[in-house]
Amino acid sequence: MNMSASIYVDNNATTPLAPEVLSAMCACLADCYGNPSSQHHVGAAAKQRVMDARAKVAALLGASPAEIVFTASATESNHLAILGALARDPSRRHVVTTAVEHPATQMLLTRLAHEGVTVSAIEVDHNGLPDLAALEAAITPHTALVSMMWANNETGVVLPVAEAAQIAADHGVLFHTDAVQAVGRVPVNMHHMPADLLSLSGHKLHAAKGVGVLFIRKGCQLPPLLWGHQERGRRGGTENVAAIVGLGVAAELALGSLVQDAHGMVALRNQLEQGLLQQLPFAQVNGDGVPRLANTCNIRFGEIDAEIILNKLDKANICASSGSACTAGGTEPSQVLLSMGQTRAAALAAVRFSLSRYNTEYEVAHLIKVVPEIVRPLVRMAA
Repeated sequence: MNMSASIYVDNNATTPLAPEVLSAMCACLADCYGNPSSQHHVGAAAKQRVMDARAKVAALLGASPAEIVFTASATESNHLAILGALARDPSRRHVVTTAVEHPATQMLLTRLAHEGVTVSAIEVDHNGLPDLAALEAAITPHTALVSMMWANNETGVVLPVAEAAQIAADHGVLFHTDAVQAVGRVPVNMHHMPADLLSLSGHKLHAAKGVGVLFIRKGCQLPPLLWGHQERGRRGGTENVAAIVGLGVAAELALGSLVQDAHGMVALRNQLEQGLLQQLPFAQVNGDGVPRLANTCNIRFGEIDAEIILNKLDKANICASSGSACTAGGTEPSQVLLSMGQTRAAALAAVRFSLSRYNTEYEVAHLIKVVPEIVRPLVRMAA
């Protein structure tokens, strides 16, 4: 298949490499093959590349380079934050989170609950926002961590992380945010955010898969998951130099175009939603009553199965997604949408279009034409 002929609007799942990132990674793979731990000049060159990338990521987060720990993924970063927070004090075996976290967090907490950790998952309202009063009430002297995603990967809804982080700080509890969808799409300044830990993923901001970051605030002691001397003893294992270099370039690009990208994507998203709602007035946008990421449109077309729509879109060379999970027994509805009070049928009907800086007005106009052509016959068949 000719990928260049495809319209790719699944950027909350992964993003294409920025050309500048690809160029930097290829050059690094060709010329910078040293181990950053080696003492000779080839190793020193690799170490310098890692240090330069660390500074660029820190700049994107409004952090200090010493607070940046490179990992292999945001999943690893989330696990390091949660398990590390629990390991700090064995008397604190309680975690407060929300009902709409990413499966990488939810599945770990489910496992920990089986091992005796108490987990309080704060419910959300119909827009996907958690009750901060309930979050504060859930904190006890045994709470090790409050973990809340910054922006939801399915709906794009932006959660009140600054307020939640302040609540945690007021109670002397560590706060972690899974900022995978937020970093590079909204301004982040950890100098002003009272969070202790923040996770991000390279492949969600036009860098490569296989590299992530955990921001660990200065003074926060966190036992490692992987032992070794790398990353100042906080994450063992030889660094993935090329991927880290690529992430540094991606961070630099994101910081330089953050406002421009947000303005461009919100204009395209609004154009898409208005065009679809005009032609399909029964459709509903999930989370449209609260702040959302500029790039994300999660829309439900009645109770038409999203998988049918997505299969037809794929045949039309349009790549989108749903929040539903494929299992051995079939398709399970989005837990996020169920938590927002939607029925099983409604949760199975949501389609997510997620944009990037590389999408165009032409592509959005094409979506506005093709999607109704697919949905209308399905509505007639269901009637």
